Amino acid sequence: MSDLDDIADPLALENQVCFALAVAARSVIAVYRPLLEPMGLTHPQYLVMLALWQHAPLSVKDLSRLLQVEPATLSPLLKRLEASGYVHRPRASDDERTLAVTLTPAGRQLRSEAEKIPPTIVGRLGMELSELQHLHQVLMQVIAAANDANNAQRAAR
Repeated sequence: MSDLDDIADPLALENQVCFALAVAARSVIAVYRPLLEPMGLTHPQYLVMLALWQHAPLSVKDLSRLLQVEPATLSPLLKRLEASGYVHRPRASDDERTLAVTLTPAGRQLRSEAEKIPPTIVGRLGMELSELQHLHQVLMQVIAAANDANNAQRAAR
């Protein structure tokens, strides 16, 4: 007997992990939106900038791996960030096929403004930092488990 047998209706919307994750993601991103708009960033662009502030320069391939998105998804984001003056995408000197994404001075300067975002988000969510850190740990476990399941499915094909 599995734990699912204890749930009255395993197909009820309110019992779905995917539903809770989807609604939580949309709701949390909505909390970020008014903080990012004055900076001229969308949430996906903010994630790109976070990766670059930590690791720049990065190839598009490495950025894709860090953010766990397809390179084709990054291309329009990077073009808009470049048009905003936050990043530059020169060809790598050792491999003309590779774009090396770097921060411009304006992109580096934007970091000091962005440093205000995490404490503001914690305050607006009204949750203890320890609760959010625990949630992050659990979500990272969910991501790893889902990645493992997806990889197993691909291997079985």
